[in-house]
Amino acid sequence: MSGGIPHGAGEPLPGVVSEVPLHRSSQQRMIAGVCGGLAEWLGWDVTLVRLAYVLVSILSAAFPGIIVYIILWAVMPVRR
Repeated sequence: MSGGIPHGAGEPLPGVVSEVPLHRSSQQRMIAGVCGGLAEWLGWDVTLVRLAYVLVSILSAAFPGIIVYIILWAVMPVRR
């Protein structure tokens, strides 16, 4: 091992937040595009994000999923 820069340095890692600003998706939307925008920002599949959001909302009494979704809907700009 030479102690230099590892192979692949500078390349984004899978699942790491992208350089794209957080926004609501105009294409991947069921209600307001919040989960679609989160999926694009995280680089994940939109179905995985929707499923995870619903499961966390249902299984966690401390996570008010509907309230957070409405706040994100109001705060996140739509990508045009």
